[in-house]
Amino acid sequence: MSSATSVVTLSRAGNVAVLTVNNPPVNTLSIKVREETHAALDEMAGWKDVKAALLICEGRTFFSGADINEFAGPPQEVAYRQMFARLEQLAVPLVAAMHGTVMGGGLEIALAGHYRIAAPGTRFSFPEVTLGIIPGAGGTQRMPRLIGVEKTLDMILNAKPVDAKTAVEWGFVDAIVEGDLKEGALRYAERLIAEGKGPRRTSERAVDPKTCTPEILERMNALAAKLYPNRVAPYTAIKAVRASLDLPLAKGLELETELANESKATPEAKGSIHAFFAERETRKIPDLPPDTEARPIKQAGVVGAGTMGGGIAICFANAGIPVTVLDATDEALKRGMAGVDRTYESMVKRGRITPDEKAQRMSLITPSLGYEDLKSADVIIEAVFEDVKLKQDVFRKLDAVAKPGAVLGTNTSTLDINEIAKATKRPKDVIGLHFFSPANVMPLLEVIRTDDTSPVIVKTVMELAKPLRKTPVLAKVCYGFIGNRMMEGYAREAGRMTLEGATPREVDTALEKFGMAMGMLAVFDMAGVDIGVKVHQANADRYPPDPTYYQSDFALYEAGRLGQKTGKGYYRYEPGDRTRHDDPEALAILKARAEKLGIERRKHTEQEIVERCIYPLMNEGIRILEEGIAIRASDIDVVWTAGYGFPRYRGGPLYYADTIGLKTLLDGMLKYQKIFGPMHWQPAKLLVELAEENMSLADWERARRG
Repeated sequence: MSSATSVVTLSRAGNVAVLTVNNPPVNTLSIKVREETHAALDEMAGWKDVKAALLICEGRTFFSGADINEFAGPPQEVAYRQMFARLEQLAVPLVAAMHGTVMGGGLEIALAGHYRIAAPGTRFSFPEVTLGIIPGAGGTQRMPRLIGVEKTLDMILNAKPVDAKTAVEWGFVDAIVEGDLKEGALRYAERLIAEGKGPRRTSERAVDPKTCTPEILERMNALAAKLYPNRVAPYTAIKAVRASLDLPLAKGLELETELANESKATPEAKGSIHAFFAERETRKIPDLPPDTEARPIKQAGVVGAGTMGGGIAICFANAGIPVTVLDATDEALKRGMAGVDRTYESMVKRGRITPDEKAQRMSLITPSLGYEDLKSADVIIEAVFEDVKLKQDVFRKLDAVAKPGAVLGTNTSTLDINEIAKATKRPKDVIGLHFFSPANVMPLLEVIRTDDTSPVIVKTVMELAKPLRKTPVLAKVCYGFIGNRMMEGYAREAGRMTLEGATPREVDTALEKFGMAMGMLAVFDMAGVDIGVKVHQANADRYPPDPTYYQSDFALYEAGRLGQKTGKGYYRYEPGDRTRHDDPEALAILKARAEKLGIERRKHTEQEIVERCIYPLMNEGIRILEEGIAIRASDIDVVWTAGYGFPRYRGGPLYYADTIGLKTLLDGMLKYQKIFGPMHWQPAKLLVELAEENMSLADWERARRG
């Protein structure tokens, strides 16, 4: 059974029927795969002398999981259950031969097989809870029958990949096959035939009760609370897996289906799935001519060997792209390369790379003191101190040596890139490439096109993000671009409330309970209180005439409290420890500054803290959308979920604005405007218009698209 458009091929190797799936790019269990699998099983039922069956995939991976495009439609669990049941009920032993990254539904179909083998390096995971859902195609019922409740919940809650060796040790993979996987799988199937082995159905196994004690369940509930605050999916998963102990498989699968569909309807699932799709939308640039071709990037250059420059260099080396790192002095260069070496050595110690891989990547990074060494680079990224004159000087030097067509990128986080581009004779080749620290870890890349940036440069850097393993978001030039511009009001209110009497702990705890990865004041301490102060000093003309503006930062800065690097900021820190300790000295400094400014002291509820920080954040995002700085609302969501710790399960700030309702946001802005005045609490024009028309941002964008 095959045709030019088939994704499932049925063939025969002696007494073994072979179902081969090729559904690029990652072999999702799409409706076409399911339909053709049923057809193949129908055809196979008429074959004589078949004594075993093999399920295998072509391409870079075995089934990677369900087709997430189906998540927005009607539930598909019954369709999966029916297909998997047909596989499990085959009268001959079915071998699932796996390779690559086997996730979610991809692992669940293998569990419906009778025997499971894997190539070395294969990795397995249940990532569903990170999307606000649970395994819904048998994972919560079949896996406990193979490895017990405890290990199943460990996989589901941690959502981290398990390697093939561990899979064999735990018992859900039978063997690791070296060499050609298909040849090895056929030998394995033939051995089963020779030994007279028949089907070994997971459904006929019982769950070991010793793996589901009250103590184990208590520990798993505690793990769920720690890893997933404000979410219900992990507890739903625990309920489903726990049921496998008592229910026969058929009843367990029915319960799993019910719970899976309930989880899909939750706000956390909808928000998480929105964030998932939003990240895949960012590379779609509507105004790029369709014939725009990206330029090849074979060599790179980085100017500045500091923390950011070193991190960017690591990104290129990890992608296999040779990179030259330039700095002004030999001392700075040696210090920067030592930092790169420490980063890689840390990766070796954690087992993420081997010593040989470290050496190979380090060999791709070449230190330099001369701009001439950048003349063959296809992309050069400036990562020097945030000073426009310094950056313009760097770009004049790059203009003199860079080859025609080279991408000239600046890592500025706030400066006017149009002004930086004017230092060159090729402004069309200049673009903002705002990496986030640590650059080799954080997934976000803000791409800022100037008034003159050419389409080919935009296309090139958006494509370059793939090998660098970054999620790119395109924006236009404005102060702070998307992320830092929205940060301004969020951070302003966090600091302001400490002058009003809220402790740093109260502010950060409220924000972290809301779901932020780290409270704002703890972020200040981590980054350095002086960083924000210097930005505000350098751009004083941009800010409103408010004598209280960011004065909590200024008060701590003037007292020498710069955060973790000095052992004290909003909190106190012990040497070598990032644990936050409340500090009466900080509270006294903040109180004294409040008295000097005449700020009234009072108590704050968690609701007020969250509203005063999150509402300005969302309002500014809507203003950015209104101004056309961002292409779409979901791009703004990606910036904040990928770069600023906004909870993915809330979808991002603008998705969350739609979730609570734009009328609620507008009413909140007006409520605080009455208390504090219009200077910081002016609703975006678009917010007012949409709230009055009872429209959402999603409605507005659909209307614009026509």
